[in-house]
Amino acid sequence: MNKIKQFLLSMLSEKEGVISSKRVIGFLGFLILAITMIINSFYDESIKPSSELVQAVEFITIGALFGTSLDKIMPKRN
Repeated sequence: MNKIKQFLLSMLSEKEGVISSKRVIGFLGFLILAITMIINSFYDESIKPSSELVQAVEFITIGALFGTSLDKIMPKRN
């Protein structure tokens, strides 16, 4: 259990011990989209969320993960 916790902390951390909010938002958005897709595969369309809501979470997730990638690639300005 301790190894799983250390893995999650290292995955969500930008530097040693500093949690990146963009990574947390991206990871949570991915989890929400994955859980929504799994739940929707078992139920009728009458309880599925609106496509606009799913798209909004998708765009936020993509933006957060893309922003994290850009931070690594682009040099910082002084």
